[in-house]
Amino acid sequence: MTAIRQADLDALPVREALPELVSALDGHGAAVLCAPPGTGKTTLVPLVLAGLVGGGPRRRVVVAEPRRIAARAAARRMAWLLGEQVGGSVGFTVRGERVAGPGTAVEVVTTGVLLQRLQRDQELAGVDVVILDECHERHLDADTVAAFLLDVRETLRPELRLVAASATTDAAGWARVLGHGRPGGAPVVAAAGVSYPVETVWAPPARPVRPPHGMRVDPAQLTHVASVVRRALAERSGDVLCFLPGVGELARVAGQLGGVDAEVLQIHGRAPAAVQDAALAPSAHRRVILATAVAESSLTVPGVRVVVDSGLAREPRVDHARGLGALATVRASRAAGRQRAGRAGREAPGAVYRCWSEAEDGRLPAFPSPEIRIADLAQFALQAACWGDPDAAGLALPDPPPAGAMAAAREVLVAVGAVTPDGRATPRGVGMSRLGLHPRLARALLDGAAAVGPRRAAELVALLSEEPPREYGDDLAAAWRRARAGGDAYATRWRTEATRLRRSDGSAAPATAGGAGAVSGDDAAAGLVAALAFPERVAKAKGEGAFLMASGTAAELGDGSRLRSAPWLAVAVADRGPHSASARVRLGAVLDEDTARAAAAHLLASGDEVRWEDGDVAARATHRLGAIALSVRPLKNPDPALVRAALLEGLRSDGLGLLLWTPDARALRARLGFLHRTLGGAWPDVADDGALLARADDWLEPELSRARRRADLARIDAGQALNRLLPWATGEAARLDELAPERIEVPSGSRIRVDYSAEHGQPVLAVKLQELFGLAETPRVAGVPVLVHLLSPAGRPAAVTADLASFWQGGYLAVRAELRGRYPKHPWPQDPATAEPTRHTNARLRR
Repeated sequence: MTAIRQADLDALPVREALPELVSALDGHGAAVLCAPPGTGKTTLVPLVLAGLVGGGPRRRVVVAEPRRIAARAAARRMAWLLGEQVGGSVGFTVRGERVAGPGTAVEVVTTGVLLQRLQRDQELAGVDVVILDECHERHLDADTVAAFLLDVRETLRPELRLVAASATTDAAGWARVLGHGRPGGAPVVAAAGVSYPVETVWAPPARPVRPPHGMRVDPAQLTHVASVVRRALAERSGDVLCFLPGVGELARVAGQLGGVDAEVLQIHGRAPAAVQDAALAPSAHRRVILATAVAESSLTVPGVRVVVDSGLAREPRVDHARGLGALATVRASRAAGRQRAGRAGREAPGAVYRCWSEAEDGRLPAFPSPEIRIADLAQFALQAACWGDPDAAGLALPDPPPAGAMAAAREVLVAVGAVTPDGRATPRGVGMSRLGLHPRLARALLDGAAAVGPRRAAELVALLSEEPPREYGDDLAAAWRRARAGGDAYATRWRTEATRLRRSDGSAAPATAGGAGAVSGDDAAAGLVAALAFPERVAKAKGEGAFLMASGTAAELGDGSRLRSAPWLAVAVADRGPHSASARVRLGAVLDEDTARAAAAHLLASGDEVRWEDGDVAARATHRLGAIALSVRPLKNPDPALVRAALLEGLRSDGLGLLLWTPDARALRARLGFLHRTLGGAWPDVADDGALLARADDWLEPELSRARRRADLARIDAGQALNRLLPWATGEAARLDELAPERIEVPSGSRIRVDYSAEHGQPVLAVKLQELFGLAETPRVAGVPVLVHLLSPAGRPAAVTADLASFWQGGYLAVRAELRGRYPKHPWPQDPATAEPTRHTNARLRR
């Protein structure tokens, strides 16, 4: 054993803040620690709180990290500082791997492992302090762990001490959460760091690149990132750390860096431990380290002087209506950009090359979105139910879960038998929560084991829990065979996870797989397990390569896929572009109808369907699997209530023009519309189709209930029906002709129809000019002057006025001068105010 490396411990800047932190924990039991990267918050603080250095009392400390790679690295670093091997005073536990012993005082775990531990032992017996590291990242597991720990402190163990630690965090927000109602919240302890200046170099692409959508990144963007890495190598000294959104992008950029005078490493959460160790150890050779977000925080990569930031990140997204949840590529937040840039200034002055413009930087989101707001919440909802708080209403979460996402999660959990309809965890659900899997995959593991055997179920679920590389193809069964025979990094991880699942706690009672029975053959086994995991995605063929999923979403297979001729498909992975009507199947398995029915039994439904379709009522008896019609037959005597609802839907979609609208009916609707706008009160709103349909019971009955098809609607006299809406009860209906007369008698004796059809304008009276001689005042209806359209003897518009008196004095002379020569047989007196009104010619007047 090597002696404690005291000089290295003394050099860590967070040391100055430790007395304040210890005092805060002694006085309040919880604190927020803000410390810049490289200060030792992840390594020195746990050792001091555990009493391993500094002479304090011995305590057992658990440090929760968001990622496995960070947990391993932190444990190794602390053990090195103590001069020990990992597994002694300092150990770690991540999914599938535990290196710790009875003398371990500091245990570094992932937040997922801590979550499982809390569900098994709510008191967290034997643990004195929990440190939530990198809490600013707002991962859902970390938020959940914080809420559970606060619940434990409040109800079971008030002596349990909590620290929320981060380099860049919402200190006030976390102080409020950890304070849990205490005035002023928990204390905030800030540690000064030693950081070096980092120069920013803006390096946007010369030509525009397509924005990311789904998991896709424009290849031109990755080519540009590779070129910026080459530029950084030429312009700067030291190692280069390049941030990219995912493993696929790491591989593509690495492929474009052939021939550079540096060792190229790829570091991500699924990288082999040897590769991770190589990236985190000093090197005598210059390196380019391509990394996902795992290198943003917690890890110190020695030798880095330059950061190249692609500006991209991955966040979870979910389409609750269709059950298509996946990671999405997004623009990284400004906070993430600061974290990434800081990696270049940990040991000396450095530089960050940002692959976007300075102008774009101001438009980026300030912080990453908390996962609880955007992610699939099925696993969270199951954890909350097992904790005894199905709605998570009593949990002190930094952000409450969205109601819609929780409702969608509840539906999934009820369907897989994990919770009761009121949200309480079932014994089966408790067992599922302990598998470390999404509830869908837990259901597939438990129920699939009964049909295909535990080993095969575990292997298939391991394939579904981490999507195979694209080169494995879109056929789940073929990918399974390739993983079994493969020696690549994915196959190695897959075998490890399959082994873990096979050995995991299977105490949750399996439900029946719907009578699927014993299943043999890779295709049948893959189809069953995928269908058990994603019953909403079982799909029936609509044509070559085209399918309809039970969720109602269309799905397509790529050209050349072996699955294109399958009659049924179990879709394991699919994505859908922002403007695409169909999802593209990325991974699926051949299925048969019986297995589809068994796996998605909760989606089976039979009933009468009466709807408005293709312009008429369609009535049929159906048996469906979700949106998939299994059998359809015409319905001879549909329920009249369903028919009425379908006819109303037709009127909404196709419009009230389906009714019989005579000219008188249209005129009545216009008159009533005018009175509603002008007088309101008892006069109904008939201009808006929606308003009329909302009162269908008041004016379309009994005819609507007697109708059976579109032709019956066409026989309903709309004018007669509208009369039912008149204010008969108040007596106002009797004033209809007085307030909005259908016709107005003009001085010539003619009765001229008033046009009320202008939606927001005045009523219009279109009349030949000569018929109004002698009329000084403009006619009014309901107190509103009509708009007079003065017509020539031929019936063409000559002038428009709402003020006849002014027209006779001015405008008439111009009209007379223009039209007298064109219509000499008609009277054009100099003084129209005293002239005889007429609808006849001069000759007729002289008779």
